[in-house]
Amino acid sequence: MSQDQDIFEEEDDDSPSQGWLVTFSDLLSLLLCFFVVLLSVADFDPIKYKQIQSNMVNAFGVQREIPLEDIPKGTSVVATHFQPGIPEETPVETIQQITREQERDSLRLGEPDAERERERDMREAVETLDEMMQLVRDTEIDADMLRKLLRAEIEAGQIDVESEDRTILIRIRERGSFTSGSAYLNNDFVKVIDKIGIALGQIEGRIFVEGHTDSIPINSFAYPSNWDLSVSRAASVTRRLVRPETEINPRRVTASGFAATRPQAINTTAEGRARNRRVEIIIKQPIDRFE
Repeated sequence: MSQDQDIFEEEDDDSPSQGWLVTFSDLLSLLLCFFVVLLSVADFDPIKYKQIQSNMVNAFGVQREIPLEDIPKGTSVVATHFQPGIPEETPVETIQQITREQERDSLRLGEPDAERERERDMREAVETLDEMMQLVRDTEIDADMLRKLLRAEIEAGQIDVESEDRTILIRIRERGSFTSGSAYLNNDFVKVIDKIGIALGQIEGRIFVEGHTDSIPINSFAYPSNWDLSVSRAASVTRRLVRPETEINPRRVTASGFAATRPQAINTTAEGRARNRRVEIIIKQPIDRFE
């Protein structure tokens, strides 16, 4: 028995020491505690995390819908509240990505139906433009009709007919229409006003009759000032236009006088003053067929 015990004691003495295992286990425990403490005091950067997350999305596929709490591609990562990338009249709180090419990295943000709405708006704009152009052509046709009707007076320099957009302007010069310093229509020119009235009865739109004078003051018993003369001339033309024969509704017509406040030419020359003495008939046609 004592011999066997001696043999075991000799084997224990000859075997290598096992004390390093204790040191190694202590070292691992210290390292584990160190990393736990390091993680607890570490400053977690959510921006870097989101950037890495976005890169992972680009690498493994494209998201069709991104919840509001996630950062959509193409939007700054420092934003706290996300809105569509393309401004709309009414921003929405739901952000969705729209793409037609799955392999593209950059996506446009907006409402899912924004593209269709824009196409519809463009079609409506084109249709509105086409309708407006047709209305302008109709106005030009009416102006051409007046030019043909008043060709003799236009060639004589008594009348001008102009058109722009939905407005027709008939400019009546003083020569041949009024005696100087008078608001009474010349007898020969009354027939011209009658022709204009019959034509305007067939043309739609508001009618504005405006009287204008030069800058030379007038002071007579009938017309104490240029204001009185300009208003009287506009009233004379209006009174002749609004007759049962012309079929012009009086509610369509407005008469006014501007004296020398709206000159067409300079008043320092006789030619310029002659151009300023005029009566203008302005027809403003509606821009909508249903007006």
